Order: sequence, then C-alpha cells, then structure tokens
Amino acid sequence: MPRAVRRALDAMHANVGHRWTIAELARIAGTSARTLQRQFVSFLGKTPLAALQDIGFDRARRELLQGLPGEKIMDVACRCGFPHFGRFSVEYRRRYGETPSQTLKRQAVFAAALSSRPAPLIPARERVTLCFAGIEAGPDHLDVAADVAAGLSMALTRAGIAVTREKQVARYQLTGAIRASGPQLRLLFRLADNESGRQLWAHRADSLHCDDVTSEETLATRIAAALQPCLRSAEIEHALRKSGGELSPHDLALRAMPGVLSLSEDGNAQAVELLDQAMDRDSSHALAVALAAWAHLQRVVYHFTDEPQLQRARGVELTQKALALPGDATTLAVLGNALTLLGEQNAAAHVIARALSVDGGSAWAWSRSGWIDVYRGDPDSAIERFKIALDLAPHDALAFNNEVGIGCAHFVAGAYAEAAVWQERALGRHPSAFWVHRTMCAAYVHAGAKQSARRSLGMLRVRYPELTVSQLRLGMPPLRPEHGELVVGALAEAGLPG
Repeated sequence: MPRAVRRALDAMHANVGHRWTIAELARIAGTSARTLQRQFVSFLGKTPLAALQDIGFDRARRELLQGLPGEKIMDVACRCGFPHFGRFSVEYRRRYGETPSQTLKRQAVFAAALSSRPAPLIPARERVTLCFAGIEAGPDHLDVAADVAAGLSMALTRAGIAVTREKQVARYQLTGAIRASGPQLRLLFRLADNESGRQLWAHRADSLHCDDVTSEETLATRIAAALQPCLRSAEIEHALRKSGGELSPHDLALRAMPGVLSLSEDGNAQAVELLDQAMDRDSSHALAVALAAWAHLQRVVYHFTDEPQLQRARGVELTQKALALPGDATTLAVLGNALTLLGEQNAAAHVIARALSVDGGSAWAWSRSGWIDVYRGDPDSAIERFKIALDLAPHDALAFNNEVGIGCAHFVAGAYAEAAVWQERALGRHPSAFWVHRTMCAAYVHAGAKQSARRSLGMLRVRYPELTVSQLRLGMPPLRPEHGELVVGALAEAGLPG
C-alpha cells in the first residue's frame, strides 16, 4: 500500500469523529488530492471518504457492541462522525441487518447472562495450555492492564483453557498491549504457536475509556470468545499432524469435529468413523460421546440416512450416556445440540444454561439457546441469541447456522420474505447445506415468490432426489406442530411428491 494511503488511513483511525476533507487528508499524506483519490481507488477499491465512512461505522458498531451502561446511540453516532442521526440509523440497518437500538439492547441480554451466578468449573480432560504473562502498558495504565489481564485469564479458564505464565509448558502464547490516545485506550492481542513461532490470531479492541470498569468482564469474555475458534482450529491441525499410533481419544474427537460441524453427509460419515474409534479407546470420553450423539441425530434431521429410526435410536443411546458424563462448556453445548434434535427442549435448555454459566462467551451455547427459542416459538428471543453468537464468533465454523436460525425465527414470526433473505445468506456462506432449502423453499412459497420457490425445491431435489413429503416429516426439525405444518404444506404445494 502506498505510504500516502497508509498515512491517510492512520489519520482517519486516530480521529474517527473528525469531518475530514480530501484536502486535509492529502496534506497529511504528503501528496495531491487527485493522487490520493486515485491511489485509494486503485489499492482499496473505494474513495477516501467512502473509507472514512466504513471506519466510522465499524467504530460505531464496536462501541454499541460494548454496551456501556447509559450509552446513548446519538452520542455514539456523533463521536464516530455521523451528526445526522436519521441517516446514520438507516445506513446502519442496511449494513448490519438491525437497528442501532437492537444492537445495544442485545448487549443487555449478554451482560445479564455474565452476571448470573456461575456454576462450578468442570475440569477438562485435556485442556489446551496457553502462556499469558499479562498485558504490556505504560505507567499510567498499569492498573487497567492488570484488571483486564486478570479478567481475561479467568474468561479463558472458564472456556476450558489452562493459562500459565511459563512459556516452556505451553503450546501457545498470547501477548497483549495497551496503547493510549487521549482518554481512550486500544487493546492489541496476538496469539502464536510456541513451537513454530507462527502467528495464529490477532485482535484489536478500540474505543475503551480509561474510567470504564463496568464492562471489563464483558470485554474479557468477548476477547476469549473471539480467540476460541482460532485456538480450536489450531488444536485440530495439531491432531491432524499426529501419526495414527500417537492418537489419543481426544485427538480423534478433534479430528472428527470439522466433519460434525460441516453439517454435510460426507463430513458426517467421516466424523462418525473417527468418533467410533475414539469411543473404542475410551467409552467415557465426554466430548467424543456428545459429538457422536449429535452426528447420529444429524443423519435423521438432514436426511443423511435410509435408516432414520436406527440412527435416532443410536443418538438417543449416546445422548443418555453423555448426560451422565462431566464436560466443559464446549461439550455441554454439543450435548445441547443433540437434545434439541431429539425434541427434548427443556433438557436442552437446562444443559445450555449450564454451559453459559461455565462460559458466558460460548458462541455455540448462545447459538443453541437461539434454536431452543425457535423450537419453542419465541422468535424475538431467538434472533437476539443468534446475533450474540455471531457477534462473539463471526468466523466460527458454525456461524452460518446462526443465519439459518435467524431465517427460521423470521419464518416462525411470519416474516417469510425476511426469512428467505437470511436463508439465502447462510447458503452463500455454506453452499453444501442443501437441507436449508426445506425452510427456504417454504418461506418463498408463503411470501408468494413462486419462481424462487421452484428454484429452491429444484436444488433440494438435486441433492435428495428420493425425498418425499412423508420422509420429510420423519426428518423435520422439532418445530412446533403449527410451524412444521407450514413447512410441509408449502413444500407439497411447491411440488414435492407425497
């Protein structure tokens, strides 16, 4: 990137609320306005003012996601360079699919969950070990750094990660630093593999105020949540690099996890084979048993099997076994997935509540709580929880399933066109999830979009050519009867044979 562009971007980030002109940016960049415009378009694909607007909205969303007590949306908009509140709200909704007030309200739900009485920590059988020696800071911010570091260490521990200050006993190293700009602070984090030195993850939290103590737990939980998908991927890669003779039951469960998370037939088949090996070596490995239960029930709900009753019976057996085993938040979230597919929503809600009391930043647990609300017929609460999961881990392997869930929640609410939009978005992120066409086709039928409904049904039947209405009933997700009939009836109307 040209030096002029870098200088202009640095100035924008350093003073987001300033109403920058091209002439001002050009002077800072040390070039002409015309050259700066051309370089921005060539290297970023946008003009300097469009880049400034993107930076402003990104900052505003981060501030709203922090959910500071007493925060006013108009104040956030002005600080981020948007004095016209109405225009800000309209563009914010276009960009993020929700109003600023919905974002801020959702943080109250998240903060309330973190303040609930925590359950006792369940020791993980094989914890990831992470070296974290604290946060580097200047003399004026040592207390803030110590408080944030302590909160982050606790949040990581609750997420099932063993935190140590000794680098030689840890597989990964997390470093942090605080940088100050007036009354605001910026937190920078990096995660590296100790053996190779390779950087695995980086994170930046902006717009933190020096006197903001109330949101430290929320901040720590969010950072730990953002770290988890990358750390999980690194652990899976580590297990994949091992030779067969070195594989423990936990390694086999990790190797199986991508297949279970893919929600695809091929991935499911590979995962079940690996999980059978894990359970052969240790029949009480909680993560392996919970993953296996969910995998067998996926075969029923996503039409991966010609023997749905047999697979359901195996799923029930494994779910009952997993309920009797101790597990961390990840294992509990997986178990909650299995229970919801069995239609056991009360038991699932109890397990997911346990998961969130152990780790309030578990994106998987928040996502599953959203699905429980969909199946119970509470779409507003479901959408809040799916969006919390997306806020916590937007790049997680299961992020697309939150978008599927938001679509299903809109379907339950009768907002069929909006439901189809979210389902299309999820399919764009995860094209192999053909089963999404069941509810997407139904949404198009009820929205009166006949051509889109026919296209969607055609895609469903390409993947499941033998699917009939009666088979659909056997594998339908556990929606309330009235909502399930809306799906089945719409697919029959669109042309699915009986």
